[in-house]
Amino acid sequence: MGSQQIDIVMLPFMAHGHLIPFLSLATQIHHRTGFNIAIANTPLNIQYLRSTFHQHQNPPWIHLFELPFNSAGHGLPPNSENTENLPLDQIGKLVISSVSLKTPFHNLLLDIIKKQGKPPLCIISDVFFGWVVEVANIMNTVNITFATGGAYGTLALFSFWLNLPHRKTDSEEFNLPGFPERCKFHVSQLHEFMRKADGNDSWSRFLKSQFSSSLQSFGWLTNTAEELEPLGLDSLRKYTQFPVWPIGPLLPKQLLNKSPLSSSSSTTQHAGKSPGISAEKCVEWLDMHDLASVLYISFGSQNTVSRSQMMELAIGLEKSWTPFIWVIRPPLGFDLKAEFRSEWLPEGFEARMKENNQGLLVKNWAPQLEILSHKSTGAFLSHCGWNSTMESLSQGVKIIGWPMAAEQAFNSKMLVDEMGVSVELTRGVQSSISSEKVKEVIGIVMEKEGKGGDMKRKVEEIAHQIREAVKDEGNEKGSSIKAKDDFISAIKTRKQEVFSASILDLSAN
Repeated sequence: MGSQQIDIVMLPFMAHGHLIPFLSLATQIHHRTGFNIAIANTPLNIQYLRSTFHQHQNPPWIHLFELPFNSAGHGLPPNSENTENLPLDQIGKLVISSVSLKTPFHNLLLDIIKKQGKPPLCIISDVFFGWVVEVANIMNTVNITFATGGAYGTLALFSFWLNLPHRKTDSEEFNLPGFPERCKFHVSQLHEFMRKADGNDSWSRFLKSQFSSSLQSFGWLTNTAEELEPLGLDSLRKYTQFPVWPIGPLLPKQLLNKSPLSSSSSTTQHAGKSPGISAEKCVEWLDMHDLASVLYISFGSQNTVSRSQMMELAIGLEKSWTPFIWVIRPPLGFDLKAEFRSEWLPEGFEARMKENNQGLLVKNWAPQLEILSHKSTGAFLSHCGWNSTMESLSQGVKIIGWPMAAEQAFNSKMLVDEMGVSVELTRGVQSSISSEKVKEVIGIVMEKEGKGGDMKRKVEEIAHQIREAVKDEGNEKGSSIKAKDDFISAIKTRKQEVFSASILDLSAN
């Protein structure tokens, strides 16, 4: 730590989709304030964060602290410290095991306070770490919860686990407390483990406890923008009854400015992963196709589809004659890191796609930012994870939804019902799809007129709103920039109030 004062301490959840937004938030706060920021996590996650920096050297204003964690002691495979490549049952164990970070995190804060003589301005923690509220109170500082997802999806997830409304009706449809009556949710939007939740299962017990505690925070930061989610933000503010600052989307500046992406943008997104194709080759392939004609397909770094779904998707793609880039992994039930086998696709499929230049199959991961920002990309068949959703919307790329888990089905519902920029193909890995349905949905979304044309106009407007929200040029400040400044002002004021109160307590004694 040296002699530098630490102004803010951050504690992200142990998943790449949470670590990267926290790092982006830290960078943006530092650039606005000059604050020194500490990020604490388990050793392998700190190693991952360090790998995103140039020559693996973090800048002097950011301090990375390792919190001891023994995965084997929680029934996890050795060196399992984040959700990457873990099946759902083991992700559950990882989530629940995160409470074991409480004591080492408490000790880290004690050490920081001892060295600099005062607590940090605030602690910014993940929504899954409600226990940090208590630690912050003990340390005489303020806890801020950072929701790395959007307002709509995060509120839906919270409301679901705090209320389990599907248990209170015989209908397959239900309402979620916090949402208007018109917002009907369906059991098919719930992953199997959510459908089975009854309040006594391990997921229910953990999440209800942590989410309830997170609602005792001083306020929330959300990775969205005021203009994007009027319903979600209004509902979230009414539900939580405290400040909510929409400070996103936390995306590379080049992506928002339509500038050529630097190599560091993709490196940050995919540190530690083996590329399936170089960005240059990918762009070269895209350059050969017409404007907005290519469908990009990716289900995120942790998801895949069943063998039958994969087969029908491939047949439907070929029938549609739509050019596509497909980030493909072994189907459900196989090791995601294993070699991909041609038998999982129609006979001769990959060769035909290569020969007629219709499809590009990419193993492991693809340079997603470069693909979505390319003029030839017209739509994104996505799992509707929030980071991917923001990347797609920021580039004016329409979405075909195939949500898998967590709040993804809620994100998909918002994209369809509230934004009108998506058509949902199916949900989860248990559903059955036909090649005809695949062809039909692709045709609807990719068309230039009709529904596809309406979606394109709407998503272009949203892309404009995103650029306006993060604008910071002279006196022109977008809503997300103003929200960031309001947040910083609020924690400084709150810190002064806490300090003044402690002085009064000392005087009284």
